[in-house]
Amino acid sequence: MALDLVVLYEHPEWQKPLFAALERRGVSFEPFDLKRATFDPDDVPRARLYFNQASPSAYARGNTRAVPFALSLMRALEAGGARVLNGSRAFALELSKSAQAALKQHLGIPHPRTLAFNDVEAAIAAWPEDRWPALVKPEQGGSGARMYLLHSPDELRRLLRDQPGLWLPDNLLMLQEYFEVDRTKGIVRMEFLDGQLLYAMRVVSHGAFNLCPSEVCNPVGDAAGECDVPPATPVKPVEFHPYPDVPAAAVATGQRLVAAGGLDVAGIEYLEAADGRLVFYDVNANSNLRKPIGEAFGFDPFERVVDFLQAQIP
Repeated sequence: MALDLVVLYEHPEWQKPLFAALERRGVSFEPFDLKRATFDPDDVPRARLYFNQASPSAYARGNTRAVPFALSLMRALEAGGARVLNGSRAFALELSKSAQAALKQHLGIPHPRTLAFNDVEAAIAAWPEDRWPALVKPEQGGSGARMYLLHSPDELRRLLRDQPGLWLPDNLLMLQEYFEVDRTKGIVRMEFLDGQLLYAMRVVSHGAFNLCPSEVCNPVGDAAGECDVPPATPVKPVEFHPYPDVPAAAVATGQRLVAAGGLDVAGIEYLEAADGRLVFYDVNANSNLRKPIGEAFGFDPFERVVDFLQAQIP
């Protein structure tokens, strides 16, 4: 094995800061583009370590085939004895919002009520009338793609009648309980590396659903973004603020999710409900780090990831 590391990826712009950090440190690595690729199950692994950076939102960029390919490749690698960070178990959890909800229920972690469905009328019959408004989102989410806030069963009927493509990529959708949050505080996202908190930040959405921390999607200042999931209506730019006073209880809950989900690198998101509960609503395995937030805490987050990767290379 001539290579120390192979990084599995689909979005080249997201990975540039990591690739640059690996090059600065002289790590022998190879990027593996999942969009147009092949693999021979009899001829893996080729590297000492693999790092999965595939994203569930690949379909929003026209790269629907990258996700099943990534999952199949990782399973073959693991069967061949390779170590894959954020491997098939972690990726399968990220691909399923309903599995995330089930895991939080098992762990006793407050989370939004969730209903997975493949038929509109079945969903309407099962969803309590007093639980509108509700969010509809893909089971295989990512980058806030194809999310809508709906106020009635008829809105759900009209949405899926007029936009049948929302069923893609896997013909499975979810209704999820909606919580009002303090718009000046937004939600909280915690980034974890090797089971430890890297940093936390508050994210003020101004009504947007795409809260991707990458500076490609949500740039700093007045720079133009290049995101494939733009906001549905014009809104103010999403704001990201360092959150050094994140509650210890929230960090501990995030660590439980990371451990239970087998996540080596993760972004865990929660909101603060009106009754004071911390409601955990999203688990991200492809954790797009935001360099300015790390720098506010005194470090380059991508250098920290490289530290971790180097320590894992056999």
